[in-house]
Amino acid sequence: MTATEPNAAEEHSPAENADTENAPAERATTEKATTENAAHPRFAEALQELGLDEVTGRVRRFPDATRTAAEAAAAIGCELSQICKSLIFAADGVPVLVLMDGASQVDLELVRRELGAEKVTRAKVDLVRETTGYAIGGVPPFGHRTRTRVLADRSLLDHDTVWAAAGTPHAVFPMDPKSLIAHAGGTLVDVRERTA
Repeated sequence: MTATEPNAAEEHSPAENADTENAPAERATTEKATTENAAHPRFAEALQELGLDEVTGRVRRFPDATRTAAEAAAAIGCELSQICKSLIFAADGVPVLVLMDGASQVDLELVRRELGAEKVTRAKVDLVRETTGYAIGGVPPFGHRTRTRVLADRSLLDHDTVWAAAGTPHAVFPMDPKSLIAHAGGTLVDVRERTA
């Protein structure tokens, strides 16, 4: 049996969306993105330190959360697999970041083997914030409070552009996946769950 991460892309029921379906003008407003002060200050500083000032202008902030990969893809208007999830795991208690496309799930057994760890688990909320400096749903692929080992699944290379969180659950930015992985200091691996 293979251990996998919980599905981060939860579906919302039509009843939860009923108020916006009945108010088209209100709905149109929520779909608009802005770029003004869109990135988390720590992430904006990291972009500047990396010489990526031009990326700051491409960060898009949405009034509705883009906390899950499905929410982000819907807000951006891209394929689910173009979302880069930044997921923190604990490998024998040590934080590790896994970058995964939004349509796939992480296979914890493959991560464990890749790291040579005894045990790999999803990190608890406090470890995510302590390690990265960001809340779950807004963790970017780089610009973290501490330096962690980074594994990047090869599936990210299937697209010319991927979208990742910019430090808040409301902000995302586009980047070519090779550059994103390089800036994150990631090692390319195959750790996505395979479906039969």
